Amino acid sequence: MQEEILNAYEVIKNGGIILYPTDTVWGIGCDATNPEAVAKIYKLKQRAETQSMICLMNGEKMMYNVFKDIPEVAWQIMDLSEKPTTIILDKPRNVAPNIIAPDNSLGIRIVKEPFCFKLLERMKKPLVSTSANISGQPTPIAFKDINPEIIKGVDYVVNLYHDKVAGKPSTIIKLTSDSQVKVIRK
Repeated sequence: MQEEILNAYEVIKNGGIILYPTDTVWGIGCDATNPEAVAKIYKLKQRAETQSMICLMNGEKMMYNVFKDIPEVAWQIMDLSEKPTTIILDKPRNVAPNIIAPDNSLGIRIVKEPFCFKLLERMKKPLVSTSANISGQPTPIAFKDINPEIIKGVDYVVNLYHDKVAGKPSTIIKLTSDSQVKVIRK
């Protein structure tokens, strides 16, 4: 695993995009602070830049680097969630502008999965995460289901867990600065 983390880190550090296993489904990712790398993902997925992507983070320090104000309910939801949960918060900063949604929000997920967690430790920055599919096509639940166009289009494919069948994509909950809570995906 250590070698895969180093390989992925080198590609990300140099502005590349990777195909990697997450705590949910296979993801396409890059440095969330690099707008050129983010643009490569939109192009590969054939996705409009108005459809924002989420960021993976590994803890509180990274969260506060991106959001000045984090509602207490966000921490409670993350602590109580039994499955991976993405929280959408308002007014992100210190990330590429092209991953921020038109309403000035950003979805984030704290990861526990060892590969992602250790890669984030090494990066010291959030990691973009979007499902490994062409926009509008079904989300692949296993590596073997990923479109060859996606595999060819990334700069590096992480060589871990290729036999694992993924669970569902994460639950998505939007929290607004005026304390509104809205479940986007269960």
